[in-house]
Amino acid sequence: MEFSDLSYPYSVKKISLSNNITLAFADEGIGGETILFIHGLASYMPAWKKNVYKLKNNFRCLAIDLPGYGKSSKGDYPVSMDFYSDIIINFIDKLNLKEVVLAGHSMGGHISIFTALKYPERISSLIHASPAGFETFTESEAKFLKETMTTEVLINNPVEQLKKNVQVNFYRMPADAEFMIEDRIAIRDSIDFISYCRTVTKSLHAMLDQPVFDDLSKIRQPVLILYGENDLLIPFREIHKELTTLKVAMSGKEKIPNSELVMFPECGHFLPFEKPDEFNNEVEKFLFKKREYLF
Repeated sequence: MEFSDLSYPYSVKKISLSNNITLAFADEGIGGETILFIHGLASYMPAWKKNVYKLKNNFRCLAIDLPGYGKSSKGDYPVSMDFYSDIIINFIDKLNLKEVVLAGHSMGGHISIFTALKYPERISSLIHASPAGFETFTESEAKFLKETMTTEVLINNPVEQLKKNVQVNFYRMPADAEFMIEDRIAIRDSIDFISYCRTVTKSLHAMLDQPVFDDLSKIRQPVLILYGENDLLIPFREIHKELTTLKVAMSGKEKIPNSELVMFPECGHFLPFEKPDEFNNEVEKFLFKKREYLF
């Protein structure tokens, strides 16, 4: 199966950005505010389907495949946090959007933070679902992580490992998340699979090479932070055995001036999919409250 053959829950549009990059995206709903959903490492825009389906009733919802992922163009891109943040702004400019709400899951949270810091006037608020960027790593720890997940490892992962890689994202993996496993198995036959694996590896390196924790205090936008209490991926327990998800969450929340933190019980890393009703309700409360404050 090719990436273009993947089944998506929304109509997919494509737009040409700079550097010959074609970005695939969904554009659903209407509303006074626009939410731009940014997926996590090795993921894609269908991960947001339970959220877009509900939130499009009150907001314009844009979900993207980052370059190298999903139905967006593949290539040997200079992946970095600067690269991703510039892509986000390029996309926003192409659609003539003024201020947007960035909603990022995991790596998407790290990208959202970096973008808000680099282009503060373009981003109205932030929604972080299990964000990367709050947990910090020493130089030796980062080196270990880079050596652990390489392009070769990703290319040669057996089916059972692919399944585990998805399952570990959940406290109790819902049956309707099975498509994530099926798609990861299917794309191994794609001509772009090696390019995709390189992008995933570069994305991990980008997060480690351009941390954001020390700059969190510079964020001036309202920020909603959401974590699952049973997240098995944050913190990275093979390195940080003494940490808990709550400690990581609080360390970031305490640095961001205008922020609120919600912890979801019986929920893992993929909280927008595992607890969609709760996630959607918190997002609506956050954005409606912000709207009332402005008016």
